[in-house]
Amino acid sequence: QVQLEESGGSLVQAGGSLRLSCAASGRTFSSYVMGWFRQAPGKEREFVAIISWNGARTNYADSVKGRFTISRDNAKNTVYLQMNSLKPEDTAVYYCAARQSLSYNLSPSSRDYDYWGQGTQVTVSS
Repeated sequence: QVQLEESGGSLVQAGGSLRLSCAASGRTFSSYVMGWFRQAPGKEREFVAIISWNGARTNYADSVKGRFTISRDNAKNTVYLQMNSLKPEDTAVYYCAARQSLSYNLSPSSRDYDYWGQGTQVTVSS
């Protein structure tokens, strides 16, 4: 089992940058696929980015490709989301998620993830 805690959310102007972090408990972090999802008010939770257990493979939503970068440091049990060129439509609560897998099946479906953090608010002003 793993517990997740996000940090780094803030209010930022359009065009700015933020880096989100997700710290995980447990000794088997390196065996988990890690993902970032987000949920805006009145909308369903949506996939943002996913990274394989060893960082070799990533998958991004079309809406963030070229602007966001997911990475992980298994020695620190942490996954990151670097967000550049932020837009007002990026405003949402951002959630970190995990599922135990050593495959490269980077499912974008939130239903496939077993563990979730509490979320961190990102607000982008125009």
